[in-house]
Amino acid sequence: QVQLVESGGGLVQPGGSLRLSCAASGISVADYAVGWFRQGPGKQREYVAIIPLWGSPNYADSLKGRFTISRHNGKNMVYLQMNSLKPEDTAVYYCYVSGSPAYWGQGTQVTVSS
Repeated sequence: QVQLVESGGGLVQPGGSLRLSCAASGISVADYAVGWFRQGPGKQREYVAIIPLWGSPNYADSLKGRFTISRHNGKNMVYLQMNSLKPEDTAVYYCYVSGSPAYWGQGTQVTVSS
């Protein structure tokens, strides 16, 4: 059974940083493209970043330079480092693995507010 469990969300002030983690079980993140999506209040789920199976990470244009995605194949983990956070980054963040079918975590809430 595949499980993706996100952690690391919380309340942070504007300009702050958070590091999200996604622990995968039942699937090897080394064998698939992995990524993060988010869904803000009253918004549709949107793409954040992805690491393809081969090649460099890709980011939503609006997030380039502030967010960094990475994975640790040995720990079977995916990470999202978020810096210079803004109130508009407030959302539930979801981990994604591009299996067949694709797999999603339950999400972790990130709230950016003073």
